[in-house]
Amino acid sequence: MSTTALDLPTDQHQVPLQTGLSESGRASIVDHLNEILADHYLLMLKTHNYHWNVRGPLFKSMHDLTESQYEDLFGAIDEIAERIRALGFDAPGSFEAYSSLSKIKEAKAGISALEMAADLLASHENIIRNMREALAVADQYEDEVSIDMLTERLKVHEKAAWMWRSFNEK
Repeated sequence: MSTTALDLPTDQHQVPLQTGLSESGRASIVDHLNEILADHYLLMLKTHNYHWNVRGPLFKSMHDLTESQYEDLFGAIDEIAERIRALGFDAPGSFEAYSSLSKIKEAKAGISALEMAADLLASHENIIRNMREALAVADQYEDEVSIDMLTERLKVHEKAAWMWRSFNEK
């Protein structure tokens, strides 16, 4: 008689990962991915807040841009969390965990559209720096899947930073 997942005990039985990445390597990569997940979640929240609360002559352009960005961030959050799980670790999923892991600050209330743009620029640049560090670690352990995911996300954040920077250039 074969054993199925339904036959397994309900206590957390874990099947060892045998994917060619060492446990210590996976743990190092996941440490960085946890921070990046937290950064993405808090940036999504900030971007959504500014989407709702932007005012003035830049309303339409910022409202539209923030909407496309928070929707992208929402999808990225799932992708990053699933990569953490594929590497054999639980993904963090609480505001407490995200607050302790991320350097992204909460949205500021009562600020102008240009101040919102500057705040979003700083947040994207923070994520870019964190992702470059994570890329170096993933490369050290030859984790091509994480490298690919991080490289794709890096392109998104560099483009977003350019767009937000452009709002404040003369």
